[in-house]
Amino acid sequence: MNKNLTILLFLLIGFSISAQNGPKYIREAYASFESGKYFEAIDKCQSAFTKLGSKGSLKQKGDMAFRIAESYRLLERYESANEWLDVCVELKYFDVNPDIYFLKGETLRKMGDYGNAEKSYSEFKNISDGARAKEVDIALKSCEEYKFYDMMEPEINYEVKCETKINRKEFDMSPAFSDKKGLKVYFSSSREESFGSGRDPITGEKYMDIYVAEFDKNGDPTNVKSIDDEGIVNTSESEGTVCFDKKFKKMYFTRCPNEEKMMLGCDIWTVDLVDGAFSNPKKLNLKSDPTISVGHPCLTPDGLKLIFASDMKSSGGDDSFGGRDLWYITYDKKAKSWDSIPKNMGAQYNTKGNELFPSIGKGGEFFFASDGHKGIGGLDIFICMSGEEKNTWGAAKNMGYPINSPSNDYAITSRGKKGYFTSERRLNNDQFAPDVWSYSIPPNLYDVKVIVHEFGNKNKRISEAKVSFNGDDESDWNGETNDGGTTIKYDVKNGKQRYINEDVTYSINAMKDGFLQNPNATKITTVGLKESQSFIVEIELVPIVEEIRTPEVRYPLNEWSFINDETCMSKDSLEFLYNLLSTHPYITIDLFSHTDSRSSAKYNQVLSENRAKAVYKFLVEEKGIDARRIQPIGKGEAEPASWVDENGETVELTERYINKFRSADKAKFEKLHQINRRTSARITSQDFDPNTAGSANPEWMEFKPLR
Repeated sequence: MNKNLTILLFLLIGFSISAQNGPKYIREAYASFESGKYFEAIDKCQSAFTKLGSKGSLKQKGDMAFRIAESYRLLERYESANEWLDVCVELKYFDVNPDIYFLKGETLRKMGDYGNAEKSYSEFKNISDGARAKEVDIALKSCEEYKFYDMMEPEINYEVKCETKINRKEFDMSPAFSDKKGLKVYFSSSREESFGSGRDPITGEKYMDIYVAEFDKNGDPTNVKSIDDEGIVNTSESEGTVCFDKKFKKMYFTRCPNEEKMMLGCDIWTVDLVDGAFSNPKKLNLKSDPTISVGHPCLTPDGLKLIFASDMKSSGGDDSFGGRDLWYITYDKKAKSWDSIPKNMGAQYNTKGNELFPSIGKGGEFFFASDGHKGIGGLDIFICMSGEEKNTWGAAKNMGYPINSPSNDYAITSRGKKGYFTSERRLNNDQFAPDVWSYSIPPNLYDVKVIVHEFGNKNKRISEAKVSFNGDDESDWNGETNDGGTTIKYDVKNGKQRYINEDVTYSINAMKDGFLQNPNATKITTVGLKESQSFIVEIELVPIVEEIRTPEVRYPLNEWSFINDETCMSKDSLEFLYNLLSTHPYITIDLFSHTDSRSSAKYNQVLSENRAKAVYKFLVEEKGIDARRIQPIGKGEAEPASWVDENGETVELTERYINKFRSADKAKFEKLHQINRRTSARITSQDFDPNTAGSANPEWMEFKPLR
């Protein structure tokens, strides 16, 4: 069994062809390969292939070429594997083993050659009599999706980099945060200083140990070393793939034994961690057969469920879903022990392929790696969002590029906007090999610009208004509008820090002498935003003036009902007054209605009072404004309006002036009379208190008859 690759991937490949009779060099080559010593098998099988020369049959040479190809493939040296698979095709070894085309498709897909991978899968499908049907269909769909896909175009806003200050030329993999601040990361490595003197005949490297990388605040590793030099965790066997309880007082890890000539599977162990020292190592009893492998522990934050990967079968004895599946056990609080019967995670997560390396992120997301779900190539990392019930998750979603690549990607540890994972993607011209990579999500960038204008008139902007900003993160600053009534764009301060930050709500207000204080700050928030955004905030200030002129309100001749048709929507205009009163709940107003000079002064006085009451009733009965805040007053024809004539002169619209246009310009005559028929208001106080205010006059709800 491939112990080192078991701790990596649990890819335990069985072969049906056993060592055959023949020359010693052939028997030794078969023996090395079938015992899983792939590093050793490459040399012995290549030597045997050369010695067979023209004497060997096509089947013998094909058998040997296949073992060379598989040794390279399982060591993830895909170019060499593909070259020897081509030799197998030339020798027509597919007549003996049709899997040649399937494995060639797998190899090409991990190399990112989706077009040729698709051809190999299709060829396999033609000659395989339905074998691996589901696997092939999934692979073909992936090839179809990604063969025209530009791998340089990221699907998600992640920035990834290879942690070259941590990695060596040997295997480095399975990172996991090991402290609350996220400044320490444990990982597995087969580097030369690993514990013990033995070498893994599968890879030619040392057996794996667990190491720690400590990071400074800038994200640079300052100290990389073995976590244990006393043989408690790190031993002459292979250790890796860890997780912790939420207090980081207990560690779960994988250990794979390497006893000669014994087919022992991996196990999950626990160890206590107190003041940086390890003690009390224990093996969890999770399997019924020592040849079964269990590993890649993942503990839920509440400590009640342990998820892991295994090639075990279910208690009913069936083959479960195939490959390596995700399983779990639950913790019995009363008995203070784990249950003894693992349960399969089910078809929502497991496939006929391999599901490995489960982990849980800071936000409760569930991650795992799979080569059975549709992906870019090899193992891809999938994410499942938290479900409504505790320790449940939704459907698996591929995390996409750049987290995933055509090579194997797996073993992610996440703290939301940053984390680490393992990837075997090629770095420069190196061979495919597992390395620790980091990812980060760049912060969203926000800025804000504030515009201050007069209430109800966006075109009349206010300069030199004082603008205040207050964040619920206790940040605050002040600004001032320029001649255009606009503040500067607040984005970056001090060359680096930003004014508007993620997950903060800001209150923004403005004030200026000669204007009412704005009682309601405008709020903007970045909470929950997934993308960068520029905010534009408009703040209206009410000028303290003698008369507040409303937009146009019209009435039929000799009536006080509003005209609401295509010629004039009076109620829309009255929204101005409603908005003023609703946004400034402490002010009171006198409401004035005026008439033109036609009809008698007495008649016009009653008409204007009724029109003022009509506006009053609209605001009180239809819009819900407190009646005590408004006093309706009729002005009749006594106070004509002013206007600016064609020569730029301000003219009072007296009856005498308007009558000049009775015959000469009938339209202007009617227009000037309409200007006099106006509704206006004046602020009478800024301290209305509903608890102490007196009653409204009930007569203001009643119209007077016209005579």
